[in-house]
Amino acid sequence: MSSTAHEPQINRTVVFVSLGLALALVLAVLVGARVFYNRVALQPVAMSELPAPEASSPECASLIDALPGSLAGLKRAELAEPAPAGAAAWQSSSTERITLRCGVDLPAQYTPYSQTQDVGGAQWLRVDDATPGSDLTTWYAVDRSPALAVTASGERSRDDEPPVADVDTSALSALSATAPHPNPAPLADLPAAAGASGACAELIGAAPDSIAGGYTRVAEPASPDTAAWAAPGRDAIVLRCGVAAPASYRPGARLDQVNGVPWFEDVTLANGTTASTWYALGRTVNVAASLPQAESNEAITNLTNLIEAHTAKDPAAN
Repeated sequence: MSSTAHEPQINRTVVFVSLGLALALVLAVLVGARVFYNRVALQPVAMSELPAPEASSPECASLIDALPGSLAGLKRAELAEPAPAGAAAWQSSSTERITLRCGVDLPAQYTPYSQTQDVGGAQWLRVDDATPGSDLTTWYAVDRSPALAVTASGERSRDDEPPVADVDTSALSALSATAPHPNPAPLADLPAAAGASGACAELIGAAPDSIAGGYTRVAEPASPDTAAWAAPGRDAIVLRCGVAAPASYRPGARLDQVNGVPWFEDVTLANGTTASTWYALGRTVNVAASLPQAESNEAITNLTNLIEAHTAKDPAAN
């Protein structure tokens, strides 16, 4: 006896209808997402008041009027009221945004060691936000007045082509060509110890071309017996030999031992920067270092090795 197996019949109409509904759902999601992001891009941008002593100046007003309708591929956005003076913004979403402020104070990171970049005929200083997880970068125009700050996030913040490339000379011509003076170099104001200079020549002469990742040595330091290293977007690393003993040091203060050198940290951060001053103790000559927090581990290890190799240990040190 034989039997014949019957294959199940597929209702093609049901299949086609299901596929059509699925495609329609995907299309609706895509259209909805596009509408949402377009609405976000059209929302006024809220910008808080920040210290900007010259934001209301005629120069800043002329600059704001001359700014382009698009910047780094983003469209210029309306500012939410109350809008601060001397400000502008461009955005495509809540996470893709560029803001501009005119008339601001230049950052503490602007010193004789700053590495500026010529973009569009202007000198710009890049300052990366050192907050963990932050991708914000601000570019400051440092060769004209009032000062200008452009802040970007995401991929646009640290591209090889900075967002300020679209701020052309026609807009910048509203500002004067008077360059503000940089802030004092780190450690330059520390008092020197009497008669210590001769003990520092070997140490400074042995300072390497690089002291931490991305940092290269500065050719002309701003103070005697000093070596400095700079990196784009970051605070400088500075070493100065022959300084007076730290005024804030007291017996029993916390010391951090790195290899054979105890370090005392002045925990007061430099105003507006992430750098603090460290003192290498227990040597025959006092050595100070200005170190950004983000670079301190690698840099202080390399500086310790340098100091151990090229300065003598104080026989009176325990």
